[in-house]
Amino acid sequence: MKKLLRFLAPPVLAGLAVGLGVLWWYQQGPGAQRQNAGGAAPAVESYASAVTRAAPAVVNVYTTQIVTRGDSVSDNPLFDRFMERPRRERALASLGSGVIVSPDGYVMTSYHVIRDADEILVALRDGRDAPARVVGTDPETDLALLQIALENLPVIDLNGPQPVNVGDVVLAIGNPLGVGQTVSMGIVSATGRTHLGIATFENFIQTDAAINRGNSGGALVDTRGHLIGINTAILSQDGNWQGIGFATPASIAREVMSDLIEHGRVIRGYLGVSVQDINPTLAETFGMEGVRGGVVTEVVSGSPAQQAGLQAEDVLVGINGETMGDGYEAMNRIAGTQPGTKLTLNVLRNGQRLNLDVTIGTRPPARQ
Repeated sequence: MKKLLRFLAPPVLAGLAVGLGVLWWYQQGPGAQRQNAGGAAPAVESYASAVTRAAPAVVNVYTTQIVTRGDSVSDNPLFDRFMERPRRERALASLGSGVIVSPDGYVMTSYHVIRDADEILVALRDGRDAPARVVGTDPETDLALLQIALENLPVIDLNGPQPVNVGDVVLAIGNPLGVGQTVSMGIVSATGRTHLGIATFENFIQTDAAINRGNSGGALVDTRGHLIGINTAILSQDGNWQGIGFATPASIAREVMSDLIEHGRVIRGYLGVSVQDINPTLAETFGMEGVRGGVVTEVVSGSPAQQAGLQAEDVLVGINGETMGDGYEAMNRIAGTQPGTKLTLNVLRNGQRLNLDVTIGTRPPARQ
């Protein structure tokens, strides 16, 4: 037995040594470095560096609206015209967030944050504040561009990394419920969200990062502190966060900012139609089972659509041979086309396929 143990001991010890060596190589040696470089990223215990990079450029946006009201002194409106009625002024204050996107003091925020405001004050995290002027607004994407006159401003670049993927970890930074600058964490729940009724042109990032009143206009950033969206709205029945929030992608904010600076408004393509998505009822009514696109419900007189020969009850199924998933997608495609561009509309009319050539016009400014 002793001879057998003496015989087995050297190979067993050698095997143990090799095993320990391999274990060290994977956990602490070159193998660990190679695994971290080529394999999954190590678990992140803190996002402090991302917050340090992004948070200084996220601001509080305070707005004041002056409401003047005259009190009647009698029940007779004609009599009141000849009487001096006391006038009362009341200041309505509200709070939102914004993001500094340029050393020149440009601040992106949500349009609904500053809508109808008589005074706007932007407060930075470093304690400075300044009145803001409205450079321009775009109600159709619920975005607005402000400008403040301060130097040495912290800035978030609008040219963030793309694309944004479902499952990416994101941080929402803003001033929820007026408690002060707050960071919440979540993931990207979906991209390309539409048909929400929040804006005319929708292409939202959905996230479960906590967004509450006061967060609107704030920043949605990735784990490196890069801006990926402007926080816009939540889906809620009582006004409080329920895990479904939406942000306008930074790429859209960049385009809106460029147009507002250059033109004072956003320039979009215009066809001049109202389009309804094809639902099962419409499909059955028009005998279009399996057809995707949008039914034209109205053609504006004198519009590019009318000049091209488009008619009510035509079905817009494609543009330049590219199939449209629904009417909303088709209208987004038209809006994103430079005015003056020639397109071919692929249409179904009474079951017959037609190709109509159209020159895209300029969309009239949205009512504010």
